[in-house]
Amino acid sequence: MEPIVKVKGLSYTYPDGTKALNNVGLEIFPSNTIAFLGGNGAGKSTLFKCLNGILKPTCDLYQFQGEEVDYSKKSIAKLRESVGIVFQDPDIQLFSANVYQDISFGPMNMYLTNDEVRARVERAMKATGVEELKDRPTHFLSHGQKKRVAIAGVLAMEPKLIILDEPTAGLDPKGVSELLNILKTLKEELNMVILIATHDIDIVPLYADYCYVMDEGKLVFSGSPEEIFKEPERIRSLSLRLPRIAHLMEILKKEDGLDIEGMPSTISEARKEILKNEKRD
Repeated sequence: MEPIVKVKGLSYTYPDGTKALNNVGLEIFPSNTIAFLGGNGAGKSTLFKCLNGILKPTCDLYQFQGEEVDYSKKSIAKLRESVGIVFQDPDIQLFSANVYQDISFGPMNMYLTNDEVRARVERAMKATGVEELKDRPTHFLSHGQKKRVAIAGVLAMEPKLIILDEPTAGLDPKGVSELLNILKTLKEELNMVILIATHDIDIVPLYADYCYVMDEGKLVFSGSPEEIFKEPERIRSLSLRLPRIAHLMEILKKEDGLDIEGMPSTISEARKEILKNEKRD
């Protein structure tokens, strides 16, 4: 299977001299949800802005769907139709008078017919569950509603890949669950590639297929969630933590002598290991 994104030697330095990314290389494959982990200042948000074309890095290679991205005006316009980005703060992304107008802004600027714009907006509203909000002023929305409308605005452009920077930040547990169910639907029904930067470690083993861990502008290691969380000391050295279930299993293994295989990170995995230990007893 060919990667949808292929990057080699990508670096970025801000105008003040801050080196945010240093020789990053990665491959992202279709129909995957990828989590980017790292402490504050690790370079996650900067990398996302480079992948979307907001920032222009230096790089040896950036290919999207097999075509090279050269950061020319034409190349960037095409890239932004295929790579959507949802920022951590939805207020910087919502600016129209009401929800429908805001969601329609992107496709209207793609020179589509009115019928196609309307169809895209309706599909995006349905996918994110905001149909009943379509006439509501955006400044009257709750934080969770704003997040969903921001996602809908990106979805209406029908990208191949969607980037979300800290999507669960500021949401209550119900809001987190609703948002993650939306992302799960996008992946399963639309085969969309999803990139997430998050400090909410507990969602990673539940929703991510693969992880990249960043530190000081570099990708320092990668693997499936199971592989990543098998290295708890390395995770902690990078200003991260284990998922709470994995931390509990680590304690049971070290302090209570349970014979635990790997590092279970979800309730179902932990339950299986605990039941296996009970049967041995």
